Parts: sequence; C-alpha cells; structure tokens
Amino acid sequence: MAVISEFVAAINQIASERGIDKDDVIAAVEEAMAVAFKRENDMRDLEDVSANFDEETGKVEILVKKKVVKGSPTDVNEISLTEAKKIDAKVKEGGIVTLRYEMGEISRIGAQIVKQVVLQKLREFEKKAVLEQYGDKVGQIFTALMQRMQAGSVVFELDKVVAYMPKEEQIPGEFYRNGERYKVLLKKIETDGVGGTLIVSRSGPDFLKGLFKSEVPEIESGVVEIMAVAREAGSRSKIAVRSNQEGIDAIGSCVGQRGVRIANIMGELGNEKIDIIEWSKDPEQFVANALNPAKVESVKIKDNVATVKVPEDQLSLAIGKDGQNVRLAVKLTGYDIEIVGTESNKKDGKVSKVEEKSQDKDEEKDNINKETK
Repeated sequence: MAVISEFVAAINQIASERGIDKDDVIAAVEEAMAVAFKRENDMRDLEDVSANFDEETGKVEILVKKKVVKGSPTDVNEISLTEAKKIDAKVKEGGIVTLRYEMGEISRIGAQIVKQVVLQKLREFEKKAVLEQYGDKVGQIFTALMQRMQAGSVVFELDKVVAYMPKEEQIPGEFYRNGERYKVLLKKIETDGVGGTLIVSRSGPDFLKGLFKSEVPEIESGVVEIMAVAREAGSRSKIAVRSNQEGIDAIGSCVGQRGVRIANIMGELGNEKIDIIEWSKDPEQFVANALNPAKVESVKIKDNVATVKVPEDQLSLAIGKDGQNVRLAVKLTGYDIEIVGTESNKKDGKVSKVEEKSQDKDEEKDNINKETK
C-alpha cells in the first residue's frame, strides 16, 4: 500500500497548493482506483465499479455491483443466484448484489493509470474553481506572478490559478522575467464545457483604464470619468476624461501631485507616453483637444469628417511622428480627421478610420516580417 499512500499524499499536497477541495481530491482518487482495478484485472467491461478510499490507512475497497440471474451468467455484469446468496442470503433473482475487493499493491502501469486519471480530474476541478472564483471579475486588474513562457504566451500564477497572456495581449517589446510580478487585466475566461481558462492582457485600452482606476481615487469614486481611450501599446496612448463634480480638475486628478499618479502608471507600462485630454460634449472642441499637444485654430465637422486648421509650425506636431498623433485622435474621437495649414490651406495630413485600421494591419505585417527574418 506504500505506492498508494505516497501517491495520495502527493495529490493532496498538489490539491492544497491549487486550492482544490480535499473531498474532490478523494473523489478523483477513488475514480482513478476503480479504473485501475478494471484494467489490472482485465475487467474493462464491468459497468458499475466504484471505490472507497480510507485516507487514514491508505486502503482502497473496490465495490462491484452485479445483477442476480437464475442459472449461469451470460455477462460479466451478472452473477448467479447461487453465488449471490453466499454474499446476501436475502437477495432474489433480478436484484443487485455488491462484491467487495480490497485493492492491494498496484503495478507501475496501474499507478500510471491512477496518476493520469487523477491529474485529469484535478484539471477539471481546477477549471470549475476558476469559473466560480473569477466568473464575475472579468475586467478587473490583478497582480500576477510570471512563471514561464509557453508557445509564445506568458504563463502567470494568479492567486494559485494559472492564467495565460497570448502574444497579442502583450505589450510589444516588453520582456517578462520569471519570478517577477506584473499587473494584468482579466480580459476573459475561455470555457470548454468543463471549466474555464483565464486570459489576461496588458496591451488593450481596458488595461489602461484599469490602471487609472486603481491609481486615481476620483475615478474609482465616479467623480472623474474616463470617456474614451486610444492606445498603441508600448508607444503612446490618449485618454479623455471629464469631471462630474464642480471644482474638480479631471486632468489634474489623473496627473496627481507633482505628477506622481501618472508617473506610476507610465512606470507600469514601461514609460509608454500618455496624453490626458479633457473630454467635451462639443464634438469640434473634443477633436481639437484630441490633437494635443498641437495648437488648433479651428475645427469644422461635416459628414463625420473633421477638418482641422492648425498654424504652419504646428503641422508636424498635429500629425505626429509617422502620423501617430492624428491616428490616435481618430481612434479617440471616432471622426475622420483632415489637417490643413492656415497659410497654404493645403491638405497636409488626413487620416480616416478606414486608413487607421489599414495602418494597424500594415504595422502587424511589418512586425511579423521582422520576427520571421
């Protein structure tokens, strides 16, 4: 029984580390022992086999239920009335009798079968626990411990539960070190009918929102509200905020005294640049604000196209390096933006939502090409 006792002790330890209920572990062991008994004794056709495990002694009792028949049995799941009465004198034809066996030492093959079955059950219990524990926490920020890389995904430990961050959810260029802690957004739980797998992210706009919410009490309380976010992870982001209470400076609240709050957020993002702008219910004013830090002279909106006039010396700033500033403004406001200089009245910069999406795809292709070289 040493093999069984040692194995169960190990499984109990694993279950404790993973936060799985002890009774579930015992149930998994019993199911595994029943499977191993059938295979060890070449009784795979038995239909009703169960096991009772005594965790104190390590002994396992196998219970096999068979149907009582008159005459000779024609099936492995049947037992003759004569033999059945030796077990239960009151049993009758058509009844059910339970045969009891004490499971002794199991072979290495049997032990491997037990291990496989138990580990599979533990994974199922773990996934169910994930749904129960995190089902209502999607969208929240957690601190996770980086464990390893797996096929391009970062594997984290999140309160004793495994979480995965696929490549598309990672900040481009960010390096993740084993044993270090990172803030992540619980983006979704992928279900497979048995339980769920946690998928976390650091690259999306919602992660940026979550960081501001955790760092700025005024956002958590609702005094300051995030109205829109545009992000190119690892490079630059724009976030539009407004105050819901007179006398409260929305931008100042986000920046914090001496810039402490925004510095903490940027530090978590690897010093990704963040423009905090004031949201306005006036679309033209909102577009002008979105092009910050460029100074805008006028904005006219027609058919979802915003024509923006800026001084000649502000053209490059409004458009931004590789068109990033105007591209983020398009994402933030939802308007196609056309930038013109005030002197020449020539159209120097124009970005539409369609073009902006196309540029994103081109950047993805460039990144893929670089990785494959």
